[in-house]
Amino acid sequence: MKTILTFIGCLFLFTTAFAQKGEVTVIKDPLIDSLIAKRLQVYKTSGEVKPGKPIVSAYGYRVQIFYGSDRREVFSEQARFKGLYPKYNTYLVYKEPNYYVRVGDFRTRLEAQRLINELRPNFPTLFIFREKINAPSLDTTTSNDQK
Repeated sequence: MKTILTFIGCLFLFTTAFAQKGEVTVIKDPLIDSLIAKRLQVYKTSGEVKPGKPIVSAYGYRVQIFYGSDRREVFSEQARFKGLYPKYNTYLVYKEPNYYVRVGDFRTRLEAQRLINELRPNFPTLFIFREKINAPSLDTTTSNDQK
């Protein structure tokens, strides 16, 4: 029994003798507070839809019409597409070493497939990609039927 008490006493003295006491100082960049404030402000904004401003929605589909490493060729293909189909939005994506031209903001894969069928004669290499899309712009004009 004496040995057990001696052992516990030595263990207690050993832990208190090597315990470290100190003070921790945190140095924080002031930009962190401003980023947190901006994020809170974004979450507090109402869900109003403003005319003319794109709404980033969830994932959807886009059709890739061209890819290549030559910028001039990519821009000319984008311009050719815009000349043939002005109602679709075009997007340039750069992933080293290639540029990709993707078009449309489709909610379903079926809508993207319909565009592929329409584009097939003019653009031979077409692929569908799933990525974040901009929601279609809303028609803010009201007709007499809607009033």
